[in-house]
Amino acid sequence: MAQAAHHDARPSALRRFLEGQSSAGLVLMAAAALALVIANTPLNPAYQAALHAPLGPLSVELWINDGLMAVFFLLVGLEIKRESLDGQLSTWPRRALPGIAAAGGMAVPALVFLALNPAGTTHGWAIPAATDIAFALGVISLLGSRVPASLRVFLAALAIIDDLGAVLIIALFYNTGLSWPDLAGAALVLALLFALNRLGVLNLLPYLLLGAVLWVLVLRSGIHATLAGVLLALAIPLRARPAAPDDEVASPLHRLEHALHIPVGFLIVPVFGLANAGVPFLGLPASAFAAPVTLGVGLGLLVGKAVGVFGAATLTIRLGLADLPPYASRTQLFGTALLCGIGFTMSLFITLLAFPGDPVLQAEAKIGILGGSLVSGLLGYALLRVAPNDWPGSPSR
Repeated sequence: MAQAAHHDARPSALRRFLEGQSSAGLVLMAAAALALVIANTPLNPAYQAALHAPLGPLSVELWINDGLMAVFFLLVGLEIKRESLDGQLSTWPRRALPGIAAAGGMAVPALVFLALNPAGTTHGWAIPAATDIAFALGVISLLGSRVPASLRVFLAALAIIDDLGAVLIIALFYNTGLSWPDLAGAALVLALLFALNRLGVLNLLPYLLLGAVLWVLVLRSGIHATLAGVLLALAIPLRARPAAPDDEVASPLHRLEHALHIPVGFLIVPVFGLANAGVPFLGLPASAFAAPVTLGVGLGLLVGKAVGVFGAATLTIRLGLADLPPYASRTQLFGTALLCGIGFTMSLFITLLAFPGDPVLQAEAKIGILGGSLVSGLLGYALLRVAPNDWPGSPSR
């Protein structure tokens, strides 16, 4: 009876996750649009001054990008852990289609970028490799019952795996000047966090206090500070298969994830978008719109993501490693692959790491991100809107 109750509760939990991400995506769209407006009006000098104003040991911009975004990465880590241990990615058959599709959707955009860029800018190869889960689900939510629920789950699972790939890329390729004493201190704190987990400590306070210390040490170590959020998430306890819904509520991971969804989705990510999406188009030369970085990022998102995700998914299905999502057509799968080209939050974040201190290359990358994401979103939306569907609850039935 308890297991049945838990099983019944899972779809509603997944629906709440999808609905929350979709609504957050709409807020993020508004924040990005506002940033673009401000950056191209007389308000831009005040906007830039506010971002670079000192606030204690860091500037406002660094508090947003290194501090608030560490909380975003904490939530990403919690979602990855939950889905991997007790969710849509808990078994290999469930991981196969979104996992292989995500791999294709990261590799092909990187190849597109490298094909269009000379040696001096190749460090930006990972910029078009990420999908923005909130933005993509925000667009697909506008289609309502025209899209089968299985495709929403597929898109969410793919984006979560995509986030994991982006985290690994940041950890492996975007670090500078490592401080070994700070790394040793971070490793010690991480060991203490896992010791709390092994000892069965369910109170979140000691984890969060040690997590704050971990963030400071990682910030000083040369590894990007936001990775402290992912490391902390890995240490938060989760009972793999709770015996009853009450146990799920008692799980520290579920409690923390539930507490973070609203502030991250409706405050932290929009603030990040507001701080980083402002590109002053009016002050850029015309050549910036056709620069190798701009084209590499834009075409990487628009063409590379669609080809990589759809191609890898189609190959996986034809080889019999996975099935097409229930009630979904191949046309709808391609429309969903187009939506994966919306690479806003993580792409902007990687841009800051790939081209630090180079405002021209950052601006070119941001133009590519905004252009590629916009066209991908519009084409994906249009295709999914007109694609015939025949699933229970669709308008055509």
